Amino acid sequence: MVDRIDELRRALLSVMHERPFRVEEMVVLPEHLHALWTLPPEDDDYPGRIRALKSRFTRSAAAAGVIMRRNTKGEYDLWQRRYWEHTVRDDRDFEKYIDYIHWNPVKHGYVTHVADWPHSTFHRFVARGVYPHNWAGGDTDSGSFGE
Repeated sequence: MVDRIDELRRALLSVMHERPFRVEEMVVLPEHLHALWTLPPEDDDYPGRIRALKSRFTRSAAAAGVIMRRNTKGEYDLWQRRYWEHTVRDDRDFEKYIDYIHWNPVKHGYVTHVADWPHSTFHRFVARGVYPHNWAGGDTDSGSFGE
């Protein structure tokens, strides 16, 4: 996904335009992404938004000539069928998931410092003063961020 980050961004913005929501945080890794979204009150259609994002990005990649395998149903095998959804309960839960999402590139061994991963809202949080630039470098205990 990171090699087609601009297409992913366009697909995300397109979905956000049609079905508004706010991206609180997000990290895009080569084979998956993590995101925390806030939907409008009385709207809990995460599945519709996820489906639209997957569909738009996949169509864009196919139109660009990206070779993708198809599964036994003939569908492109770009995305896993399921995703994990969690409703944030309180501020502590919110902070835990922000940390977990931003820590993910380190957890998966792509970088040794969170700040070294370019495809993350971490940099936005640093600019706002929420995190110091050197937050969670390579010495942080990976078990402290939850799953």
